[in-house]
Amino acid sequence: MAKTDRGYAPAQGVVQSALRDLDARDVDVLQLDPLIDSANATPQDWNRIADAIAMGHDRYDGFIVTHGTDTLAFTAAALSFALHGLAKPVIVTGAMLPLTQAGSDGVQNLSDAIAACSAPPGVWVQFAGRRLHGARTRKSHSTAFDAFEAADEATPPRIPGTSLQRVAYGTHDLGILSMAPGLSPSVITSVLSSCDGVVLRVFGSGTVPESAALRDGLIAARDRGTLIIGVSQCPEGQIAFGTYAAGAMLIDAGVVDGRDMTVEAAYTKLAHVLASGPDPVTRQARLRDILCGEASP
Repeated sequence: MAKTDRGYAPAQGVVQSALRDLDARDVDVLQLDPLIDSANATPQDWNRIADAIAMGHDRYDGFIVTHGTDTLAFTAAALSFALHGLAKPVIVTGAMLPLTQAGSDGVQNLSDAIAACSAPPGVWVQFAGRRLHGARTRKSHSTAFDAFEAADEATPPRIPGTSLQRVAYGTHDLGILSMAPGLSPSVITSVLSSCDGVVLRVFGSGTVPESAALRDGLIAARDRGTLIIGVSQCPEGQIAFGTYAAGAMLIDAGVVDGRDMTVEAAYTKLAHVLASGPDPVTRQARLRDILCGEASP
């Protein structure tokens, strides 16, 4: 990013200049054009990154993905699901203050990312001196240099395999529906009737409003084959459907318990499962299974 009269915007040559300043050797730079603000990232951009890694998988010892912080956690999770049998480390990093600005944290993050290419195979986020699990990372602060958090997880951020196989993301309609007191029935119906997959952000440990619109919408979505996964609006702790009667309809409607999964992981896992094949039973089972450490057992 570089400063413009309309705010920070993508600029050519910024990463290359930082690598020269770091005297980084044996590093090749592949620029994915057009450069974008990460707020504009789509699943097709996840595919572009995964393609580049797959093409160079046998040639390089590791990969660094420089990425804007707004959707960095989405991309890290998406790559964790997409690259089956990944045998090299993929390090996703960025900066809270652009590299072009004095005092940027990007220089240190980039240097740390190069060093982190000795990490075990998997998709990792390197930020503020910490290496985080790519499928468990979330952005927890809008301005602080240590803006990312991740739960401790022993399972590596990769789907095992004997050779690298890439599952490309498709163009499915995905939605995130967040519960709120008095949520409009028309909003509930609109989301649940128009999406192939929905992340349901529930209250606390797994409750939802006991409204007819929500119950009817969830049952109808289930009968259409819509995939729905529930995650808590709380950033810490797990959910457990059925603990309270106010969450019983989630079990009745076949909503998948997302345990302690982040919203980013749940959203990208939905996209991954929908791209993995059309069989509804297989899709539901795969959504419930822990694939790459994205949730606690």
